Amino acid sequence: MRITAVKTYLCHCFRTNWVFVKIETDGGLHGWGEATLEYKERTVAAAIHDLEYYLLGSNPGDIEKFRHDCYRDAYWRGGPVLMSALAGVEMALWDIKGKLLGVPVYELLGGKVRDSVPCYVNGWFAPARTPDEFAAKAVAVREHGFLGCKWDPFGRAWQQIGKHELASAMECIRQVSAAVGKDTLLLVEGHGRFDIPTAVTIGRQLEDFEIFWFEEPIPPDDLHGLRDVKNRVRVPIATGERLYNRYEYRQLFELGAADYIQPDVSHAGGLLEMRFLGADAETRHLGFCPHNPSGPVANAATLQLAACVPNFVTLEMMMTDVPFRAEIADEQLVLRNGRMVIPDRPGLGIELNEDALARHPFVPTQLRHYRGDLTNIRPPDACPYYAEERDALKG
Repeated sequence: MRITAVKTYLCHCFRTNWVFVKIETDGGLHGWGEATLEYKERTVAAAIHDLEYYLLGSNPGDIEKFRHDCYRDAYWRGGPVLMSALAGVEMALWDIKGKLLGVPVYELLGGKVRDSVPCYVNGWFAPARTPDEFAAKAVAVREHGFLGCKWDPFGRAWQQIGKHELASAMECIRQVSAAVGKDTLLLVEGHGRFDIPTAVTIGRQLEDFEIFWFEEPIPPDDLHGLRDVKNRVRVPIATGERLYNRYEYRQLFELGAADYIQPDVSHAGGLLEMRFLGADAETRHLGFCPHNPSGPVANAATLQLAACVPNFVTLEMMMTDVPFRAEIADEQLVLRNGRMVIPDRPGLGIELNEDALARHPFVPTQLRHYRGDLTNIRPPDACPYYAEERDALKG
């Protein structure tokens, strides 16, 4: 069996544009991958097609050879564009291999250690801006029984934050904590905003709330600075969505700069690279919590990792999404008492509808973080994209 075509699809989904890759073969099998790279979607699609030199006519089963050769031959190694392109193709190749053998990808990565994974939600707050508005939105998190909720309460701050804005952020956390109740985890997002003294000041104030983690408190390209912050606060630190391979993670591990790691399957080289990172984190007793705010194929791939990585702690998921998500993907996701059930269909367990993708073409979007509308990441008609099951005793 040989690869005959590499296709990319850019699909607008309000916050960004999903980037999907389809690998076709002469054996009648195809695989889907996702390389969604916010605000660089057309760039990563071009990078995927640059890899056709390695792919067309090759054996789709030689997954590690593809990843190794493409990384080796990239003179400008690493970075989000190349690694996202590799990731999208690599997961499509795993999808083909799983379909060929008639098994889910997790069976090819060691088999299951769990049947479902606890979830925390992102995007639940849209489009809240004030503490009261966040608290009102947070009630739904408790009612649906999610493990926890994540959000960025820091407005448009960059590097420093004023006393009034910081007080408002802490009031937001206080009100959300009261709204979700003591059993719901609080995950506070920093989006790499702050300088070291500001991150330390915030981290020390967060100690009052028993948060689960403080995520990306400083920009991701200063791991020594992150270690400094971690050593000066008494809240857990999470990071890693903007680290792109094992070499960058090696420095993070050696510095002991985080308590939880968050590589993204769409950016960190794909499933096998993620499996290696999970194993490395396990040897250091660190939790593996992949970044997962993107589209249906990335979610499907991350679920395969959730099945087989022993130290996988919690799955990030968006609480709602664009209403046409169900038209483009046959996900068949089930959320049972706040836990996502691991699907067992062959490959990644998902198919996309190319006609539906074409109905939602690329639309340029821009970063919202520092212009005041960060929380506007879901359209007014956003809806769940999964089925919910609740035990009678819990529901």
